[in-house]
Amino acid sequence: MSENKPESGPTVNPRVTWEGCSVLLDINDGDRLVFARLSAGSTLKIGNKTFSLQPLIGCPFGSLFQVESGKEKPYLSRFIPPTEENNVQDEGGCQLQEESRDNRAIIDNNQAQSLTGDDIDAMRRQGATGNEIVEALIANSATFDKKTQFSQEKYRLKKQKKYAPRVLLRRPFSRSICEAYFKKYPARIGFLRVDTLSLLLSMANVTANSDVLVLDMVGGLVTGVVAERLGGSGSVCNTYLGGTPYPMEIIRMFNFNNEICKRVLRCSVNDLCAVQNETSEQVSQREDVCTMESQSDEKTSLSVSTEEVHLSSKNGFLDLVPENELSTTGKTCKAPKAGEKAPKEAIQSWKENGFSSLIIAAPEQDAWILVKDLLPLLTYSAPFAIYHQYLQPLAKCMRNLQLEKMAIGLQLSEPWLREYQVLPSRTHPCMQMSGSGGYILSGTRAYSNTSQS
Repeated sequence: MSENKPESGPTVNPRVTWEGCSVLLDINDGDRLVFARLSAGSTLKIGNKTFSLQPLIGCPFGSLFQVESGKEKPYLSRFIPPTEENNVQDEGGCQLQEESRDNRAIIDNNQAQSLTGDDIDAMRRQGATGNEIVEALIANSATFDKKTQFSQEKYRLKKQKKYAPRVLLRRPFSRSICEAYFKKYPARIGFLRVDTLSLLLSMANVTANSDVLVLDMVGGLVTGVVAERLGGSGSVCNTYLGGTPYPMEIIRMFNFNNEICKRVLRCSVNDLCAVQNETSEQVSQREDVCTMESQSDEKTSLSVSTEEVHLSSKNGFLDLVPENELSTTGKTCKAPKAGEKAPKEAIQSWKENGFSSLIIAAPEQDAWILVKDLLPLLTYSAPFAIYHQYLQPLAKCMRNLQLEKMAIGLQLSEPWLREYQVLPSRTHPCMQMSGSGGYILSGTRAYSNTSQS
């Protein structure tokens, strides 16, 4: 399967946005995150104002935009942050003043600001920009000069987010997509943290020209990450139990081209496994259970009827965006579709040669029942990695693998990640962090007399 290279579609610059591509909009430095598909008619609502996303088309990922007041309506304009040369030159002179300054004498009685709301509205009618309003608020504050430098930065940032919101254009890839979902809706990706996801790929030895078997019940995140790692070489077989494939809407955010999408195939476990050793009653019972679980997953999955998935925040957390906040009018540019049904030639090749690695991310399933059916599909000495939110199912699976002598080098791992805030004179671990990122059972398939061919 990995030897036949499919024809590639039209080439685009992956560093620059194009019409129809998916983007991750980071509003006000992580206060709000929005997944959107760019088109001429796409709009984004920030506060009570609606902005067109057309200025974002053709811009490099990482560009920063700021809300500007136009003659007819506000719009998003490219913003280049000023250099910090002047701040570095004045740092030595202000250091002594900073040491003798504190916030103990400042009383928050809402009387320090002399600029009223009517004055701000009048400035807006006169065409004042958001930055000019922020500078006017600072100039009319009676306590701004008495604050410490850290407090001044917080005050300026707070006013900038309100009167001059900024939008960072980010590229959706493995880390950004996983972090966005894990921040507010971790259950939709099985509580799979980004460090656990990277360790899962490493332990499964996902490399170029690999044929990877994936059982993905976390919305297609693992399938998309594996396809991104392969980069158009090898193949990804997204398998499923029963007759209904699991939803994999997240994979559409990766902006895969036709070449990579053709490498992502779907095939049921019944078509891959030799089912002659199973009774018809066992097969029917397993299909009924999997059909009920797949229907439950479809109810909780993200809506993709408008060809885009949206996330936003409320009080600093991600939330589903209402349809009136992010809409698309006119013709929608659809992304290439991944996950076509595997042809018979590919299935026969996988049966004869075996898969080079196996990844299972099915938090709602029994790990041992899945491994017992899927592990014989691997070639001998092929690695596998199983993710689960809890330890006990993997410990049971590990014990059964040892008794059946189906694998060697078994290892249970618990990734641990701690994020640090790195700022001048205030670098420290973040106050809030996730307690656990789940567990991974990894090993290598071994040959034994009792193993199935």
